[in-house]
Amino acid sequence: MQPAPLRLDEPTTALDDRLRAIAEPNRRAILRLVRDEERTAGDIADRFSVTRSAISQHLKVLREAGLVDERRDGVRRFYRLRPEGLAEIRAFIADFWADPLDRLKALAESIAQELPDAPG
Repeated sequence: MQPAPLRLDEPTTALDDRLRAIAEPNRRAILRLVRDEERTAGDIADRFSVTRSAISQHLKVLREAGLVDERRDGVRRFYRLRPEGLAEIRAFIADFWADPLDRLKALAESIAQELPDAPG
């Protein structure tokens, strides 16, 4: 079966938006910061050498891509990772590994069948 031809003129998808979002190193660093605990925008910004405005833009991109959740408490904004936002990226990447791993398993099994039995 032939794979479908690549189309570069198709509309972007959520996966496209998420991959673009994590392509930027500061955004990946932000995701690491909010992976295990919720943090305020100010706390996140304090950990970077770029402006607060730049961090605000990064957080907006991550939020719009569905990679972080934002919670407001008065004037403070809290951010945390949305693991389900990474699930589609993980599945996309895993798709590249499935076939090679299956082939490796088959090769290992065929080699194992050719080996003499271990002495008893």
